[in-house]
Amino acid sequence: MIDHVTFGVTGFDRSAAFYDSAFAPLGVARLFTVPLEHTDGVKVAGYGDTRPWFWLAEEDATTGKLHIALTARDRASVDAFHAAALLAGGTDNGAPGLRPHYHPGYYGAFVLDPDGHNIEAVCHTPAA
Repeated sequence: MIDHVTFGVTGFDRSAAFYDSAFAPLGVARLFTVPLEHTDGVKVAGYGDTRPWFWLAEEDATTGKLHIALTARDRASVDAFHAAALLAGGTDNGAPGLRPHYHPGYYGAFVLDPDGHNIEAVCHTPAA
């Protein structure tokens, strides 16, 4: 099981603002900003629900394919994630909807973050 993930971004303030907005509908928030004196001046922040498990660092920007999917509690949260991410400057990479080629109840939405990483919210619960 994965405990946490960290990836580098090219513009910390821009990326943090994006994730602050995009993650809110999923119940994920910025929980910790590491003091600069502990990181040799590198901006670092951790996001999560009860503890930080998704970390951003403004150094060694991650390049290549990066796809992260977060579980949403319901389809409305997937929709809200997608809308919030677009308003925060993300790029649509797949509107909210069913993806039956994954499985019949797979409902997801995809956005590209400010560095072009594919960020997804997905709900696996069938529609009520």
